[in-house]
Amino acid sequence: MTAFTATSAMGTGLAATRAALHARRGGLAPCDLPGMPEGIWVGRVPGLEDVALPEGLRRFDCRNHRLAELGLAQDGFAAAAEAAAARFGAQRVAVVMGTSTSGIAETEAAYAKRDGDGALPPEFDFAHTHDLYALPRYVRARLGLRGPAVAISTACTSGARSFLEAQSMIAAGLCDAAVVGGVDTLCRMTLHGFNSLELLSKAACRPCAADRDGISIGEAAGFALLMRLEDAPPGSVALLGAGASADGHHMSSPHPEGLGAVAAMRDALAAAGDLPVDYINMHGTGTRANDAMEGNAVRALFGDRVPCSSTKGWTGHTLGASGALEAVISAICVADGLVPGCLGVELPDPGFGVDVAVENRRAPVRRVLSNSFGFGGSNCALVIGQA
Repeated sequence: MTAFTATSAMGTGLAATRAALHARRGGLAPCDLPGMPEGIWVGRVPGLEDVALPEGLRRFDCRNHRLAELGLAQDGFAAAAEAAAARFGAQRVAVVMGTSTSGIAETEAAYAKRDGDGALPPEFDFAHTHDLYALPRYVRARLGLRGPAVAISTACTSGARSFLEAQSMIAAGLCDAAVVGGVDTLCRMTLHGFNSLELLSKAACRPCAADRDGISIGEAAGFALLMRLEDAPPGSVALLGAGASADGHHMSSPHPEGLGAVAAMRDALAAAGDLPVDYINMHGTGTRANDAMEGNAVRALFGDRVPCSSTKGWTGHTLGASGALEAVISAICVADGLVPGCLGVELPDPGFGVDVAVENRRAPVRRVLSNSFGFGGSNCALVIGQA
């Protein structure tokens, strides 16, 4: 991971994200977007309406690509990707992007403007906004890359799966480097959909709390530049291992014992050489079922030996971007020796039987296991650590 960046409700770029983690300053707030369910909290990135896409790429304009543009402009990331293209050749740098919403807000707006015959407005451009491939297509065009471009949409594991798939592509010789990550934005479909499932919290979500009451949805952009270890500068934070599984237990409910989650974690740990991890960044959404499942899965592998927490109390659940965002947070934890305790949690659920951190801890963090789980039984785990 020779370059990485993240933008979310915590802030724009690494410095703001790092400061929010250390200060225990979350970004969740009451939802002020029009047409959304009443009385909910979200993790909104302010100012996206004012972000302009570069000249020549305006046909991609939508909330999702504005967030992608804002994220790409941080921490010298675009310059790092362009340097990789100069080094390896633009055709040898892939783009692998995860998203679940893509630019669906543009389709929602277009549908509201359809004419009497039901036709959508002529200016609506589905292929460049809502289509799932629109995001990697935009990122590739924005960075001047010509390598393979892939869209990953596996619900809430999408951002994490981008790391796994890119790692496989590099190992197979399809590319020498890859821009990976995830971008998802707030929209009516997502918020009303989760509201219909009665999964939304009426305040800032509190994953792992004994009295947790649901999810807060957020939006985020997380990016990383991957290349082979021998091509990376000394001291780089690395993707040490990745694992995935699909348990298919239920369309929207996880397997209660976390069998698929355990399989994904085991595969990731094995790929990382079965070295010990010092912190587990849980998927931890704040729902009763998901958090209980993950507690069972973590306990089955680690007992109460490894501190764990969820950072969604800072950002909300950013869906298809969450795995990429939390991979970047994991890299910060490695660099800073930080175990970020869950926000707003006084009493963790005693039924978990694991070491849930509720305050920040300073300790050597050489390796982080970062979990992502999604609807339909999709599971993915990454090990991020010192190279």
